[in-house]
Amino acid sequence: MAQSVERSCTMLVHFDKPASASEIKEALEGNDPVAKVQALQKAIMMLLNGEQIPALFITIIRYVLPSEDHTIQKLLLLYLETIEKTDANGKLLPEMILICQNLRNNLQHPNEYIRGVTLRFLCRIREEEILEPLIPSILACLEHRHSYVRRNAVLAINALYRLPRGELLLQDAPELIEKVLQTEQDLSTKRNAFQMLCNHAQSLAVNYLLSQVDNVAHWGDILQMAVLELIRKVCRASPGEKGKYIKIILALLQSTSTAVVYECAVTLVSLSNAPTAITAAANCYCQMLVSQSDNNVKLIVLDRLQELKERHRQVMQGMLMDMLRALATPNMDIRKKTLDIALDLINQHNIDEVVMVLKKEIMKTQNRELEKAAEYRHLLVHAIHECAANFPDIAANVIHLLMDFLGDTNSSSALDVVFFVREIMETNPRLRPTILARLLDTFSQIRSSRVCSCALWILSEYCTSPQDIDAALEVIRSGLGPLPLAKDKDDKDGGAEEAAEEAPARAPAPASNRPAVLPDGSYATQTALADTFSLPASMSAAAPNLRTLLLSGDFFLGGVIAGSLTKLLLRLRKLQGQVPHKLAAEAMLFITAILRLGESPQMAHPIDADSQDRMVTCLEVLSGKLGGDDAEEVWLAACNASFAAMIRDKQSREAEEAKATDSKAITQPDELIDFIHLKSRRGLSQLELEDEVATDLQKATGLVDTSAADSGNLSRVLQLTGLADPVYAEAYVTVHQYDIVLDVTVINRTSETLQNLCLELATMGDLKLVERPQNYTLSPQSSKTIRANIKVSSTETGAIFGNIVYESTGYAERSVIVLNDIHIDIMDYISPASCPDVQFRSMWAEFEWENKVAINTTIPDVNEFLNHIVASTNMKCLTPPSALLGACGFLAANLYAKSVFGEDALVNLSVEKGGDGKLSGYIRIRSKTQGIALSLGDKLILKQKG
Repeated sequence: MAQSVERSCTMLVHFDKPASASEIKEALEGNDPVAKVQALQKAIMMLLNGEQIPALFITIIRYVLPSEDHTIQKLLLLYLETIEKTDANGKLLPEMILICQNLRNNLQHPNEYIRGVTLRFLCRIREEEILEPLIPSILACLEHRHSYVRRNAVLAINALYRLPRGELLLQDAPELIEKVLQTEQDLSTKRNAFQMLCNHAQSLAVNYLLSQVDNVAHWGDILQMAVLELIRKVCRASPGEKGKYIKIILALLQSTSTAVVYECAVTLVSLSNAPTAITAAANCYCQMLVSQSDNNVKLIVLDRLQELKERHRQVMQGMLMDMLRALATPNMDIRKKTLDIALDLINQHNIDEVVMVLKKEIMKTQNRELEKAAEYRHLLVHAIHECAANFPDIAANVIHLLMDFLGDTNSSSALDVVFFVREIMETNPRLRPTILARLLDTFSQIRSSRVCSCALWILSEYCTSPQDIDAALEVIRSGLGPLPLAKDKDDKDGGAEEAAEEAPARAPAPASNRPAVLPDGSYATQTALADTFSLPASMSAAAPNLRTLLLSGDFFLGGVIAGSLTKLLLRLRKLQGQVPHKLAAEAMLFITAILRLGESPQMAHPIDADSQDRMVTCLEVLSGKLGGDDAEEVWLAACNASFAAMIRDKQSREAEEAKATDSKAITQPDELIDFIHLKSRRGLSQLELEDEVATDLQKATGLVDTSAADSGNLSRVLQLTGLADPVYAEAYVTVHQYDIVLDVTVINRTSETLQNLCLELATMGDLKLVERPQNYTLSPQSSKTIRANIKVSSTETGAIFGNIVYESTGYAERSVIVLNDIHIDIMDYISPASCPDVQFRSMWAEFEWENKVAINTTIPDVNEFLNHIVASTNMKCLTPPSALLGACGFLAANLYAKSVFGEDALVNLSVEKGGDGKLSGYIRIRSKTQGIALSLGDKLILKQKG
């Protein structure tokens, strides 16, 4: 099949079960029409897959050609299309003359189907010797009574006129087709005739179009599409004539066909940058977002709107509210894409309207019957968060709405809200009193461990008055409930009521411990039930939230509670000069109760050492063993300073990214000069010529390093055999998005002719060969380039291996040469990407495939090692640069990349410089698929040494 793919091929049918030529011949010579149909199908598929059956041609001429069966006649034309019609020198085979008379008879057949299907067959014939005698019959079909015949006759004339000598064979074809266009009533025939004039006589097509300007709006949709294609061609060749065609495009915008309206919008954008034209195109796109039911169409339209947003931001800002109507679509991909586009178009003039729409949408998600309501609510919460972060003036309007979702069952949206609240508390001091009051009221509704931890930090950090501190202590007291948290085995006093209260909370013992990545890259143990608390609603509502989470084994939250109590009491002492002994004793009692719970045999998992140490430290601070001004400075000032520095760093990074995005020039001052008239046309289209001109000018001006490109090309040439082998082979590997193309050059280095030479390939991994191997004949010292296509279905390092098999006159048996393996690099399929820290942690906890690679390198510096890993793995470091400063000898960073198939690759690097100057630690890779985790690990093992 490789030979048939390299030349012009109109069919490609896979066939795994070859039949013998004798069986096919026997069936064709019989009188059974069904057997003949099956035999012809087998013969065609064998020809398409590279088999040559020259002896079958005469049999088909004798026994198949006279048949009147329509199916057999259709298959006969497919057979004639598939067979080789020329010899090695390109001359027509003598036996091909035999089919000309049959084709002429078909073109004069009384049945319109036979005529039409024969005309379609002639569209795919390139041999002028066959077509020339049939020209009178083809022209006669233009006047046939049936539109099917006339339609295909126009297509045949169009194909014939494209041939090298077509203009000589059909000198008056454009004028003839113009007459057909003037008188024809069938829409498809008119479209084919108009298309023929557009391709070969553009001036006639333009004259006809301008003479029918008032009627264009009433033409059929397929003819209107051809008109738009002609307008694009004419305006690209003659930009000064755009004005006379804009009226036609605006008229076609009122078409009832969605396809025509879409093409009109595309044409308007390509021809004009005027705000009026862009507004008209954007209006069309927004109407299609609402009117079309196909989600794929909506995604395509959103891509067009994204392109308009990048080039015409000011115009698109006025279309923002129309675009947001797409949020009514239940598909989450469409909603997410719509919000991503909308958030980039918000300004001071439309922010209030956008927030109002988002508020209405978030209210709709309260309906429990709504599909994927929690996921959609998370998207809306994140969008409102970004709006408030970019426009602080509206924060006061949305903060109370968002805080209603702190107790959301979807922990990701609740976490987004509490992070937003934490940021607003730092950046907008005037809102602190109202936010604190609201947080104190809603704290008891929070059921997520991470949300509780962040809310406790906010209360301990920003409760600065005695009244607020008392309220915060009361909230913690209510969340913990009555003491003790755990009953001793010999304690028989506890009433049935307390036992009944605690029993439901202890019922769901944690299923597993899973490590969580802290912001510095280190690990903290958290239970699987910490964020996915799954108690029945009646039970979880009855027990206090902090008590419930502690009884489920979340002792990291216990450390947060202890730290919050300590910080609140230290601030109270700073305000009043001393802490009431009752409050200090009560706080110490709570911390001690949590410690006793962690050591209780009733718990499925004991308390971890980190949380225990933290609580013991808090006890020592509250008891006065660890006190003084230094401790007070650390607890009350240093924590807030660190968080403020983190917020400033985040804002500066976002400002730099926004500045870099805004500074991108859409049109360069030294725009490339168009030297189209100096180019050789060689049948290229205008767009292809422009691309070639741009490439040539870039190379001439040094914008493209051609030496680097050449060296990159040479790096993809792989030697498959040894230099001493009788057959030398090397492959040039081209990696596309979803397939790999191998161009294997095979050289016969012997003085003998090699027959039935075959390149046999096999794959390992998610790679699949598309074609069957073909046999070739190589003369002495000659070469042959064999192309192999391999499909890729996932991101995984694969291997291609095989051998070359051939026959030579000097050996009785076939000779085999084993080829070197070709390894496909995973780096060709992943690219750097970014994601929020919350999303990274969520994916890290969710993905089940982990590959742990020990660090073994000669690189002495931790930062240098990180940069080397980032460059080697084609990933992006999510850890901000400010967190990597310093020379402490320890570094922890998170890396992230995304594959072309949409797969996520997560990497956590933890490295430490030892006393001997060597680096040690681990690189952990997590992915949803095993292929990425293993392939990326193998890549790191090879590359980390530097």
